[in-house]
Amino acid sequence: MEKFDWQSAAREYPHPFVHEVKLSRAQRIRGIILGSILCPLRVTLAAFFFLIMWPFAWLRLAWLSEEERSRPVTGWRRWLFHPIIWLLSRAVFFSLGFVWVKVKGHKVDLKKAPVLVVAPHSSFLDMLVLCPAQLATVVSRSENKSLPVIGALLEFNQSVLVSRKDPESRKNAVAQLTERLTSNGYWPQMLMFPEGTTTNGRALIKFKPGAFLAGVPVQPVLLRYPNKLDTVRWSYKGTTWTEALWHTTSQLYTNVTVEFLPVYNPSQEEKNNPNLYADNVQKLMAKALGVPATDYVMEGRVPVSKLGGLSLPLDSPARETLSLLYKKGLGASEVQAALERMIDKCQSGAQESKASAEELASILGLTDRKTAATICGLYSKDETVDLRNVYLSVATVSGLVSFKSLLHTAFTLFDREGRGSLSEQNLSDLLGALLGVVQHNTKDFYTEASKQGQLTEGNLLQVLTTHPTYQRIVNEYLQPEAGSRLSFKVLASEKAVNNNGNTVHKNESLHYNKKSE
Repeated sequence: MEKFDWQSAAREYPHPFVHEVKLSRAQRIRGIILGSILCPLRVTLAAFFFLIMWPFAWLRLAWLSEEERSRPVTGWRRWLFHPIIWLLSRAVFFSLGFVWVKVKGHKVDLKKAPVLVVAPHSSFLDMLVLCPAQLATVVSRSENKSLPVIGALLEFNQSVLVSRKDPESRKNAVAQLTERLTSNGYWPQMLMFPEGTTTNGRALIKFKPGAFLAGVPVQPVLLRYPNKLDTVRWSYKGTTWTEALWHTTSQLYTNVTVEFLPVYNPSQEEKNNPNLYADNVQKLMAKALGVPATDYVMEGRVPVSKLGGLSLPLDSPARETLSLLYKKGLGASEVQAALERMIDKCQSGAQESKASAEELASILGLTDRKTAATICGLYSKDETVDLRNVYLSVATVSGLVSFKSLLHTAFTLFDREGRGSLSEQNLSDLLGALLGVVQHNTKDFYTEASKQGQLTEGNLLQVLTTHPTYQRIVNEYLQPEAGSRLSFKVLASEKAVNNNGNTVHKNESLHYNKKSE
């Protein structure tokens, strides 16, 4: 009997947000010895060159008015300071162990391609690509402008600054990007990472449309680190940026290859549809890299895939919850009792569905508040949680409640007024509870499921079980993979049967297995 990894079964492609540096014992010892010498030396040298940049970056725009700063820097300020900052930037990365940078292809003139799109995005060390890109202009978070040195360098670069928290800032950034990319050479070439976040490089995640909104030609740029040890990358889970820096600076040197692909000229259809343009460039770059092009994205620090506009978590909160409960020694009967207490509290009133970490610990029968707080963190940004989300998602994957019965309960919980019909917001909340992640775009699903402006329980069940797109949610995310069995590990003799037809033994620990056929 082999262990069944439901997450791998539900995913079509490798998980792009998990990375760990795997070291043998000999490599670990070697890293400690070299790292204790090289890491502090290299970081100190890099910081030294970094600090030298500060006055030169400041001088480039010194004493210019706001109006002058809003135009591209030209003349002596450019030809004097640009080579100095380029040389010091290369010195920073040389200090960190990037002794050689292999360049394939050539960067084209900005009139042929106003924007360079770089992938995969693996770490802050990817900024090395700015050296062969001749310090092209970048897009950065506006919060970075207040950082020492970084702020001065962003001003030197005349970067487009955007606040992710401010919709108006994002709107202004899009307008500024469009203006620069369509300036016919007036503004310098731009460089963007269309993935928008770091990955492990095993797959390209969905490109954001920002670089493609203007409909101008782009030059794809591939970034590779062909090293025996993959130390540069850091990710959502696994290696942190400090560990990546330690492991990278502990090596004698780190190889990097920058490859400039031919310019991609969009068709008229792609110009009219930036998302199509982004998807086609993503596929081209993925093929060149030899990795899959996926629809995975990061939404609010939650990795998801997209299906019919819905967000499907790559890491199911419900399964992580069950794993935590299993580690704390809770068996099927304890989980079932906890679910019953949870649904009783949910059905007693809208306000009663909210619970703190302490209340959740009591409901789950945990003596460890820390575990309850961790579970809260899987579903919300603070230590309070909507019990409807926990109940519905956990009950779905546990196999203790049939899907039809569970859907009826979900419909009742979110149809507070008892109208027998859900609004689009109600549907969004219901699907978010079942899947364990907030849903931002349920318009298409609501249109498909509602009849004459009414979304009834019967219509919802029909769409989830018969629609060619949305039935995948049930088959792949709300139940075990077809052909596999979701069962509990037998630890006692008392039996029950779950909705998947598997034997469940009470007082046993939750454990998923795939039986060999």
